[in-house]
Amino acid sequence: MTSPKTTRRLLAAGASAALLAGGLFAGAPAAAAPNSDRANSAADCAGRGIPASKISIQLFSYFGWQRQVGIEPILAELQEIGYQNVEPFGASAEGRTAPEFRQLLKQYGLKAPTSHGSTAEATFPTTLEAAKELGQKYTGSGGFASPGIGTYENVLATAETMNRLGELSVKNGTGKLFGHNHQSEFTTQYADPETGEMKSAWQILVENTDPRYVTFQLDVFWAADAGVDVVSLIEQYGDRIELLHIKDGDLNGDARGIPGNVGQGDIDWAPILRAAQGSVKYYVVERDGAPNDRDFAAESFEFLTCFNF
Repeated sequence: MTSPKTTRRLLAAGASAALLAGGLFAGAPAAAAPNSDRANSAADCAGRGIPASKISIQLFSYFGWQRQVGIEPILAELQEIGYQNVEPFGASAEGRTAPEFRQLLKQYGLKAPTSHGSTAEATFPTTLEAAKELGQKYTGSGGFASPGIGTYENVLATAETMNRLGELSVKNGTGKLFGHNHQSEFTTQYADPETGEMKSAWQILVENTDPRYVTFQLDVFWAADAGVDVVSLIEQYGDRIELLHIKDGDLNGDARGIPGNVGQGDIDWAPILRAAQGSVKYYVVERDGAPNDRDFAAESFEFLTCFNF
């Protein structure tokens, strides 16, 4: 009998055959036209899977490649594949101001509705200024605000910080603040002082943040690697999860998982993507240390656009 993992890889292969820590900001060639075979194949899936307007890519995936060729050739590749959104991180702008980087993205038909920037409270007004210049719809980072999750009291204090930053961001016109998990937000657990129930730091943060100002960017891979039933989590907290990090690979349980291309790893995407419908606004693909070629971005984009609901 074919294993679920093998089946997912075969499905991903069939679809292909049928068809960025810190603040974000401190002359370009013409953009390529989207005319590749992969772009045409993904276009054949229009209206079938996740709309391209809701798919993004975390530019940290290609940081190694960026250091070799610069950001512009990568943006050109992403445009050719069919991406409309990117999620920058600290080094993505390569020293450009927010308006300059926004103009560069525009040249390649791309927007940055989210970024992994700074949540330092002392400098958050500057972060918000850059976010507004860039046209963001959410603010946040690749983790959580201070003081962290080292104690139960710290988790509560972090929730308070997130509420303050989120309110500032909403009033700034740059949307809710999001927190982005790794494994530790789920493996770190504390007893509720009132009930004695053991709760993960992530759950405590959800329960103590204001949904008007704070949302969550659920990294599916790291949550699953921490032993979380991702489908059940989305079903329970779906209204608090407006962003998904779409990451796949080999899950190692307590050990650190090994990321790979979306649709070719251990994650069972069908029930996750179905559970996410209606609440998730952006699906952000990511692969830590992706190879210096377009395959990860192209295969992941095809998987999502060609996903059959």
